[in-house]
Amino acid sequence: MRVLVGGGTGFIGTALTQLLNARGHEVTLVSRQPGPGRITWDELAASGLPSCDAAVNLAGENILNPLRRWNETFQKEVLGSRLETTQLLAKAITKAPQPPKAWVLVTGVAYYQPSLTAEYDEDSPGGDFDFFSNLVTKWEAAARLPGDSTRQVVVRSGILTHALEANHVHGVLNGVAPSSATNAEFAQTLGAALGRRAFIPLPSTVVQAVFGRERAIMLLEGQKVIPRRTLATGYQYSFPELGAALKEIVA
Repeated sequence: MRVLVGGGTGFIGTALTQLLNARGHEVTLVSRQPGPGRITWDELAASGLPSCDAAVNLAGENILNPLRRWNETFQKEVLGSRLETTQLLAKAITKAPQPPKAWVLVTGVAYYQPSLTAEYDEDSPGGDFDFFSNLVTKWEAAARLPGDSTRQVVVRSGILTHALEANHVHGVLNGVAPSSATNAEFAQTLGAALGRRAFIPLPSTVVQAVFGRERAIMLLEGQKVIPRRTLATGYQYSFPELGAALKEIVA
């Protein structure tokens, strides 16, 4: 397929582009800066959608940028960067003579730290999830964060490719692994993979000092997220269990 990827120069976009190329697809990036294999957002607005079979939007300001203070100005930038690019792509798709057959929107990228009492699945959303917590990406490995009951995962791009290639996939998908681990369990599993003792958790006060109290909540609190529909589509996780994922990373 010919795939257009908005925001494809970032961490997730780079991994997605590599995976798509490896699977024989042709990728064109939409970026703020021109370059080989790219078009700019201004060019997209002026000239319309280039010929493509599928489109993905990953664009958006990094909400966890530690160099930016969490104030009203930055909050507007975070929200606006996602809404504006999505609206621009949607408008271009609507006007395209031959619109793409698949259109995947990643509504936010964040770390999940579920509590032990609340659950969230694609069919029964609940709790205090905001738009950053409803993902269409695949999270398989784990990131080290503080807290006793927190659960963390890191993005990978397999589920995005699955959503693009499988015609029967539609609707909202939670991009999380089918199993999760508490922070303490993660530390023990990572220590075992490295042949070392478990690591000392990063104090929550440090996280709050770096990101601000309100933004730190996304790293320190959360809910259990269930990829029920993701599994129902037939998606096969490369590393559904934490231990195997960490051993692969360490290797």
